[in-house]
Amino acid sequence: MSGITRRDAARLGLGASLGVAAASLTGCGALAGLAGPPGEGDLPRIIGDGSTAYTGAQPHQPPSPAPLDPGEEPPQFVVFSWDGAGEVGKGLFPRFLEVARAYDARMTFFLSGLYLLPEDKKHLYRPPANPVGASDIDYLTDAHIRATLTYVRQAWLDGHEIGTHFNGHFCAGPGSVAHWTAGQWRSEIDQARSFVKSWRTHTGWHDDPSLPFDYDRELVGGRTPCLLGQRNLLPVAHELGWRYDASSPGGVQRWPRRRGGVWDLPLQSIPFPGHRFEVLSMDYNMLANQSGNSTRAPSYHHADWRLQATESYLAGFRRAYETNRAPFFIGNHFEEWNGGIYMDAAEDTLRRISYWKDVRLVSFRQLVDWLDAQDPEILRKLRSLEVGEQPKGGWSAFLRPAKARSNA
Repeated sequence: MSGITRRDAARLGLGASLGVAAASLTGCGALAGLAGPPGEGDLPRIIGDGSTAYTGAQPHQPPSPAPLDPGEEPPQFVVFSWDGAGEVGKGLFPRFLEVARAYDARMTFFLSGLYLLPEDKKHLYRPPANPVGASDIDYLTDAHIRATLTYVRQAWLDGHEIGTHFNGHFCAGPGSVAHWTAGQWRSEIDQARSFVKSWRTHTGWHDDPSLPFDYDRELVGGRTPCLLGQRNLLPVAHELGWRYDASSPGGVQRWPRRRGGVWDLPLQSIPFPGHRFEVLSMDYNMLANQSGNSTRAPSYHHADWRLQATESYLAGFRRAYETNRAPFFIGNHFEEWNGGIYMDAAEDTLRRISYWKDVRLVSFRQLVDWLDAQDPEILRKLRSLEVGEQPKGGWSAFLRPAKARSNA
């Protein structure tokens, strides 16, 4: 068999610069999806049916994180994440890729595996505790599957993380993910990965570009539908080597901790202007409190609700930034609910906080890279700070080593 040609390189979605390197590879091994970590001389390397390919280290990543220096103020991490991450003709996926480029942000896109499975192949999906092919979210049209592939590919090349939102999004009834066992979660995850890794076989689009990453290596976390079922998911996530889970509901603005060996990164309760109660830091929860779950409320509310959502996000950000510097998490969906006001609020929030000193707009994966690089004693001290609590004596004193404090 000849080496990878320029046509093969184009199908891999590698661009001109990698196409030259690809053309120099010879032998069948480059196309066979061999097991084990690839060496640099093997790039690019097609995996399985060519739906995915290993193309090297992900571009546009920050330098390797370093531990905080003694007394150093921690940065303010902010993670924007997206549930489902499908493009259905509304232009929201490319819109936020452009926003991220404009403000040097990285995000996490939780891809639903079902979004890469054509509806005429739905019999291949065997959802736990539900009929074969069932799903509480719609299967995408062919055009929308192609668009989703395009933007998932671009998102990874831009430096964003591709996590998972699993498949059928079952939130209610006896088949809800809230009731799934560890074995059922394992089946759901295996299927979600297979739909991403085998979309060429399932669609028949063998000349379309590959996704330029090894999904088994890239997938290190997810968010469950409706924030349900985390308890039985966590042992499976740990077994699979996942590094975090973002499924916990009702979190507070404190530094995260591990649960079952996995970083627990919950959506957080944040101030809700005009109310005495707090709201979860996600677009749907804003909607539920503003329009009672209606996604098409009268338009005369929209301007006020858009401002309220934006100010809520900003209030949560400022509370962390000015006190304990706990990482701040915002969850979104590519939806035009109530006239698209929540998309506008997310964009406006990202734009406004991007100018603040020491703010890092990162993916969940980049955040846990930083957490894993820190001294455990420093993380323990950071976790001791309550919501809205400033470090006693300032950061220099609070994060000074115990021996140095004693000498002082």
